[in-house]
Amino acid sequence: MKFIILGCGSSMGVPRPDGFFGNCDPKNKKNYRTRCSALIQTSDENILVDTSPDLRQQLLRHKIKKIDKVLYSHMHADQTHGINDLRSFYINNKRPINVYADKFTSKYLKENFSYIFKGYSNEYPATLKLNKLEKNTYTKDLDKRVKIRSIVVEHGMVKSNCFIIDNKIAYISDVNKIYKKDEKFFKNLKYLIIDCLWYNYHPSHFNVETSLLTIKKFKPKKAILTNLSPVLDYKILKKQLPKNIVPAHDGLTLKL
Repeated sequence: MKFIILGCGSSMGVPRPDGFFGNCDPKNKKNYRTRCSALIQTSDENILVDTSPDLRQQLLRHKIKKIDKVLYSHMHADQTHGINDLRSFYINNKRPINVYADKFTSKYLKENFSYIFKGYSNEYPATLKLNKLEKNTYTKDLDKRVKIRSIVVEHGMVKSNCFIIDNKIAYISDVNKIYKKDEKFFKNLKYLIIDCLWYNYHPSHFNVETSLLTIKKFKPKKAILTNLSPVLDYKILKKQLPKNIVPAHDGLTLKL
């Protein structure tokens, strides 16, 4: 089983569409960041977390030939607007792909991408089936049943879902507050992948300081910072971090 960080960039990516690299050295390939998506890859399934606007590029880069289901963290454009790129997998399989979202994200998807779920002619049938995101989702790896727990966190004005896979890895791409009652689920994991936008305060994201404080509290074996803005150069940030914490880069793959 693998967990692949398909994209680790903030909402406009690095560089931004206007070519702005900020503090990031364009000579370092690890500073080229597409928007956040991730892939849980088991022997049985490819489970996508979010459909970044850069999804097409990410799937081609990793030669992903099938998507079995999609889990959505929240409704923001940088997590959802690559949804139409799932159509090719429907064409291959001739059946709608199951996607799972909370009620706020489901409402947003139905309002903005209704044609994907309803279809509008024989030529353009529904390609996705929208389902309620439950607290626990299950998959299989070889003969083992694997649980994916979803936990609600605060992300500014909206709620976001983070995911804990097999009690080994937590993926928290967008967060500014984790509820006290849920802290027990994040402690002593093998990997903690966590939001880290920049150095300054932000009302809907962790920054370097709050990310490091959270990592210190939860004590994972290894932590990885994601949702990185152009403010954070890979090499400079890595030098500032303890040895068990690294910045993410697109394509970073963890074996579970």
